[in-house]
Amino acid sequence: MKYSEFIDTYARHPVYRAPTGSRLHAKSWQTEAPLRMLLNNLHAEVAEDPANLIVYGGTGQAARNPEAVKEIIRLLLEMDEHHSLLVQSGKPIGLIRSHPSAPRVLIANSNLVPAWANWTHFEELKARGLMMYGQMTAGSWIYIGSQGILQGTWETFVECGKKYFNGDLKHRLIVSGGLGGMGGAQPLAATMAGACFLGVDVDPERIQKRLQTKYIDRMTADYEEAKRWVLAACEKGETLSVGLVGDIGDVLERLLRDKLTPDILTDQTSAHDPVNGYVPNGLSLQEALALRRSDPEKYKERSLKSMARHVGFMLQLKERGSVTFDYGNNLRELARQGGEARAFDYNGFIPEFIRPLFCEGQGPFRWVALSGDPEDIYATDQALMELFRDNAHLLHWLTEARKKVAFQGLPSRICWLGMGDREKAGLLFNELVKSGRVKAPIVIGRDHLDCGSVASPNRETEA
Repeated sequence: MKYSEFIDTYARHPVYRAPTGSRLHAKSWQTEAPLRMLLNNLHAEVAEDPANLIVYGGTGQAARNPEAVKEIIRLLLEMDEHHSLLVQSGKPIGLIRSHPSAPRVLIANSNLVPAWANWTHFEELKARGLMMYGQMTAGSWIYIGSQGILQGTWETFVECGKKYFNGDLKHRLIVSGGLGGMGGAQPLAATMAGACFLGVDVDPERIQKRLQTKYIDRMTADYEEAKRWVLAACEKGETLSVGLVGDIGDVLERLLRDKLTPDILTDQTSAHDPVNGYVPNGLSLQEALALRRSDPEKYKERSLKSMARHVGFMLQLKERGSVTFDYGNNLRELARQGGEARAFDYNGFIPEFIRPLFCEGQGPFRWVALSGDPEDIYATDQALMELFRDNAHLLHWLTEARKKVAFQGLPSRICWLGMGDREKAGLLFNELVKSGRVKAPIVIGRDHLDCGSVASPNRETEA
């Protein structure tokens, strides 16, 4: 297939999709695989905003601009095994001589020297087309939709249940804000862990997307209706997830007023980005978008004050008995900047729930069927269940995931495996490809939520 024909078929901006099947378009699977993964990241089922190349997390992009996407595609189609492609913040900057065992693509995203590592300098560079925010798995082309964070969220909720509720989340209510690319995994993770869930997002389209992918059960813009639904389900010991259109601060204020204390309280709004992510209290979504464009400084000021208010309500609910934890979006730090002096009076999820798993060598292992055939993922599920037949926790996850997780883009799976087990799984996948039990190669990836992978003082390396 010629380059122009490939672009017209798979990458006519903003409509992107990955090729499927066993036919190569590039010169080898080593370049076909990153090509398909890049396009999969930008598929409308996977990406939050393909028109702006945003995959998840409010601003996390797969590439810097549409021209960069086209150039990356051209190079991946033409490259041989004696070259490696260098990508800097979503733009191809070099094709270097290497060797068959070298990485075919080397990517570095959003790297700034510490003295200039601030949002002001970053935004200046971005405005000049010199930088992009790659998040964790957007700019590395290994995002797999909401399932990618789903399993880690499920692990977190399960560990929370073990630590505080004798391992049983039946009759328990989890409340959280944010139902975007990361937070959108929370409702399904909660119900898979046995709890009820109330999630709040100001953007109805985000909740609608979770409905379509079966990550959430119901949606409403009526607080009283949402409250009635989740309380009835909790009373019966049923699992139910509800997406409520609204401002999370306002909803927490009403819960306090109604003397309704969630069993578990957290947050996954895009608080890491006070200008392009978080929506300030008192603004409709349309008003917020207009203010972002007209006065970003004023927008940021309003965001920080709203985050301080938001966290203030979380602290009040914590004092009333909610198990409250930060979920890695830097909400506490920005709330502190907004005026909430006690913002760090609750812990992050890593020291609370995940670090004990890190100490066992547990961590995320994700894989994608390049064939595009869901049966290939089901074959890997079955093979892993046979390989790790004594791991009841893993067997439960794989069984539930097969029943409840809708694939987005290329079929994929994630699970947490212990030290040494990821190597065993990789060798098993090699056999599945070699024997023809799966129809095309499998991409294996990891993410940031892994012991030793990220130094982030308010997340992985907290405390």
